[in-house]
Order: sequence, then structure tokens, then C-alpha cells
Amino acid sequence: MTPRRKRLALLSAVLTVLASVFVVLQAGASSAAGTPLTVAQAIAGQNGSTATVRGYVVGQPTATTTVVTSNFPNDYALALADAPGQTATGQVLYVQITSTFRSAYGLQSNPDLVGKELDVTGALGAYFSHPGLKSTTAFTITGSSTPTTTTTTSAPGDPGDTDAYYAAALGKTGPELKAALHTIISQMTKLSYDQDWDGIKATDEDPNNPNNVIEIYSGRSVPKSTNGGDPDDWNREHVWAKSHGDFGTATGPGTDLHHLRAEDVTVNSTRSNKDFDNGGSPVDQCSGCLTDSDSFQPRDAVKGDVARMILYMAVRYEGDDGFPDLEPNESTSNNTNPNIGKLSVLLAWNDQDPPDATEMHRNEVIYTQFQHNRNPFIDHPEWARAIYG
Repeated sequence: MTPRRKRLALLSAVLTVLASVFVVLQAGASSAAGTPLTVAQAIAGQNGSTATVRGYVVGQPTATTTVVTSNFPNDYALALADAPGQTATGQVLYVQITSTFRSAYGLQSNPDLVGKELDVTGALGAYFSHPGLKSTTAFTITGSSTPTTTTTTSAPGDPGDTDAYYAAALGKTGPELKAALHTIISQMTKLSYDQDWDGIKATDEDPNNPNNVIEIYSGRSVPKSTNGGDPDDWNREHVWAKSHGDFGTATGPGTDLHHLRAEDVTVNSTRSNKDFDNGGSPVDQCSGCLTDSDSFQPRDAVKGDVARMILYMAVRYEGDDGFPDLEPNESTSNNTNPNIGKLSVLLAWNDQDPPDATEMHRNEVIYTQFQHNRNPFIDHPEWARAIYG
């Protein structure tokens, strides 16, 4: 190539780069000037800047690759697309709904918003590890009155607003993500087994009756005062059975509130130390629960809760603090080995039953009032697949 052609080729490359920069700047200027970005522009421009985005509500994101279009679990998020009915998650923007706007724009409270076109203002940044719009300050249905604006941030405990806590883990995957999360959540206040009684009375409190707790498997609301060991009492269920690793009730995994739940004594005895799997026969006093000789299946409403508690334990306890290295596997015959199965079933339950408001609240109570650490799989359910496939 002659020197002249080399100069022309270099000039052409420079002009191409400048043109690309101009397009990005033009999009940002348009948004700043009052012309909303399209969803496609917002997805391409995840740079932390403030922008207004216009799109159609197509559902609610519950994980990195999951947008539900009905039976919305809460009012915390919605998904926008450039066309109504879009189902490909790669072409939708995940929008965090801050507390000010949940009653008017949350999909659990307003399912008829699906299909409506909205203008939403917020910060362009990843939400659920997916292109998103966070810390939202304005919502309006296109063509309606001037949007209400506020500078308040979202309430603690909402999925996606815990970036500072998880800063060392963000952007990682696989073993690196697991190692980073282990370091983060190992910074905690440890409780005694006696202290767990008060802990569970707070974490499992019935939101409709502060004198009661909700039993994890049965779903029944029972008086807090009936804790104990008699057949009609509730006791402390170790979701990761304490015999799986033989850690007992010594301070550590045996007293970790993230997997200790209220449960009826009789149902707890039926579950015993069985692994988790699908199928079996109905369980007395536990509607929707099934069991067989080597496994237990909880009711549908808490299958995801169970999965995320098991995965928390596997990440928190890695064998570096005097306790066994806990890991889920594909067996239902683990006995005293530091394992619980079946991992494939637990991952499916995590997908099928995303975190709801009750589970998020429980995570927040443990974090703020008791152990001061979080269950990362409640805040980021997509991390289950990122680590375990």
C-alpha cells in the first residue's frame, strides 16, 4: 500500500470512530434536551448517566434472563421494550421502581400497565446484572400529565440497590463470584442457638399479626409463644439439615438465621434430615408438601426460598473457619456428608419461585438487626446459575 493510501485508510478509520462518538453524544444530548431515548439506545448506553427512556411495559424482571408477564411477585421492577409484547430479554430494559412510585407503577398493584408506553427517568446502569435503569426519579404514561419527580432513592433490601455491599463481586461469575461472595457474607455477627429463638420470632413474623410467626413448610400462622418441643409447638428447622456435615447447634452454621426457620414440630420431624427433590406422598399438616424415603418437597410458594437458603449455606461455609465445606450435589443419600441434593432441582426451584416481598424483608431484618450479612441469592437470584450453571 502506498503512503497516500495508508493516510487515506487511517483518515477513514478516524472518521468512522468520530461518527460513532457523534451518535452516542447525539443520543445523550437528545435525552438531556427532552427527547427520550429508545430502549435500544438505553441498552447500548449503560454509562451511569441520567436519562429518560421511552418504552412499552412488557413484564417484570425476576432474574438476568427471566421476565414474567403475569402473576407479578411484587412492585419493585418492570421491563421496557421498544415494541409491546417483546419477549427476548436481550431487547428489554430492566427498570427499578423506587419506593415513591411503587403504588402507581408496580405491576403487582397495577398489572394493567402491561402494554402501556411509559417515559421513565433514572440512571443507566445494570440491574439484576442486565442492562437497566436504576434510582428512578420520574414515571409517566406517554401523553399523560407532567411526571412527578423526586430525589429519594429506593428502600434498602430491594433487589439491585445493594451494589455497595456486593462491590467486590459485581462483574464476576463462576468460582470467582463464589469466592468473592464468600468473603463478603463471612463478615457477620454470630448468634447462639438460644438467641435464634428471638431471631426467628422477628424474621418469620406474620406481617398480618405481629404476635405470630409463619411456618416455612406448612405456611400456617401460629403464636410466637408456642415455640418448644411438643407436637403442637413450632421449633427451629435447619433447612440445611445439621446432620449433613454434623455441625450440630454450635455457633456457626448450626445457628445461622439465614437457614433457620419456624416450623411445626411434627412436620419438622417428617422432613427430618432428608434431601430436597420432587415427588412423594402428601405430608400431614403441610398442604402442598410431599415426601418419600429419601427426599422432601416443600409447597410451591417457598421452593425458591429453600433453594436460596441452601445455596447461601454452600457459599458461606467453605471449610475455612473450622466447619465443614458445605456443597449441594445430585444425591438424595448424603447422610452425614456435608452435602445436600438435588442441586438441579434446587436451581429449578430458584427459577420457578423468585424472591417475593416477604423473603426480601426477612433478608433485610437479618442484615440490619441480627447477623449483619445478606443472602446474595435473594438480592441476585441470577447468581445461582452464574455459579452453579
